[in-house]
Amino acid sequence: MKFKLVRTGVLWSLLLLAGLSFGGYADNLRVTEGLTPLDKYVAAPDPSFKYELRHTHQGAGWKGYVLYMASQTWLTPDKVDRTLWEHWLVVLVPEKPVHTTSLLLIGGGDNDGTMPKGADANLRRIVRETNTVAAQIHQVPNQPLVFADDGRRRSEDAIIAHNWDKYLRTGDPLWITRLPMTKSAVRAMDAIQAFCASEEGGKVKVDNFVVAGASKRGWTTWTTAAVDKRVIACVPIVIDLLNVTPSFMHHFNVYGFWAPAIDDYVEANIMEWLGSPEWNAMLAINDPYSYRERLTIPKLVLNGAGDQFFLNDSWQFYWDDLKGPKYLRYAPNAGHGMDRADAAGTVVAFYKSILEGVPLPEYAWTFPDGETIRVTAKTKPSVVKLWQATNAERWDFRLDVVGPIWKETILEAQEDGAYVGRVDKPEKGYTAYLVELTFPGPGKDPLVLTTPTRVTPNVTQHQIEMKTEWPNGFLSGKKVQ
Repeated sequence: MKFKLVRTGVLWSLLLLAGLSFGGYADNLRVTEGLTPLDKYVAAPDPSFKYELRHTHQGAGWKGYVLYMASQTWLTPDKVDRTLWEHWLVVLVPEKPVHTTSLLLIGGGDNDGTMPKGADANLRRIVRETNTVAAQIHQVPNQPLVFADDGRRRSEDAIIAHNWDKYLRTGDPLWITRLPMTKSAVRAMDAIQAFCASEEGGKVKVDNFVVAGASKRGWTTWTTAAVDKRVIACVPIVIDLLNVTPSFMHHFNVYGFWAPAIDDYVEANIMEWLGSPEWNAMLAINDPYSYRERLTIPKLVLNGAGDQFFLNDSWQFYWDDLKGPKYLRYAPNAGHGMDRADAAGTVVAFYKSILEGVPLPEYAWTFPDGETIRVTAKTKPSVVKLWQATNAERWDFRLDVVGPIWKETILEAQEDGAYVGRVDKPEKGYTAYLVELTFPGPGKDPLVLTTPTRVTPNVTQHQIEMKTEWPNGFLSGKKVQ
């Protein structure tokens, strides 16, 4: 059976970016005033949107559906070889759902692959432990893509970096890949609700969502939560980059170079735009930090303390400015892939707490000096650990450079109930440290949270030179078409 929902098109997207009416498509917008090009693009009707059931499979206590979904038409054939964004959307529906909230995982993958015949282990785990609808959208972004101006097959960051450059030169927000990536997730929520409500989907009601994703899908998790009020909590994973400009500056000031993980952006000369009017205009659309006043929902931020992209003290540029309930975990000995941490267990415990209205742990930290962290917890943890790692050569804790060097020490509560961790300031090099607290979860999975990561000595050895002249852009130079 084929299901088609209301559709319009690229022309509508362009008109809506100019400020025309959204009709019924704005019903789920989180805000109704001060709309950004991201809001307008997501709300734009698109006749390309459709979904259809392609495969079913049965699990223990749930039924799985694989939907083909076309989320939108993006750009035009004279700009890119793939304008229709197509996805596999895997939806697992328990036999007896106990909540009307669903968890949506924003996933990657390319469009050259075959249809998934089932769900991955994490999705099955979520359904099994929560008895709620759980889904995963694949191919965010669609890839590989070939752009007419260079003819290269691009994927992942190579797409995003290329299109940042196009926006910075032309001023056309449609080039910012975060727009179609976010719309993909929003249309997935539309499809999940409509399909689950149908006879074929079991007539199951889905009212709202907790959204999760990793890396650039983590960035899209933030922006999906920022634009759509159906998102009642979010879990951005390994995207420790809110407030992009100071984070990038800190990256260079620590390393003295741009880490290989961000080579696509260096190759596209993106760093040459730092601080330019065009750069700031792009971040107003693209940086989740620009939407922080909206993001008052509960959020669980998961990062690897050995991430290859981001410094593990990048929290300092955004954490205090986030509004509403917020929870943090830096996983020791985990890189960008979080392969040394049970991130899924933490997600399940957080999600189950949201579903059941279980109060989330309350804890706080202070840094009395450069080598000490003091933690107080209104909620009693079952285990508290001080984790530390020392690189005697330089400030660099990337997992692929130093390996799994983080070591743990159990902390006991002091007389006043606080937990105090102390590290020695290294004679040479740098020491990073954090405190990890394990709390009982509402189910069988514990909720593992941490303090931020601190580095001592907190002194960088390099200084980025901010430019006062930039490439030709749509604001500061000759506009390129």
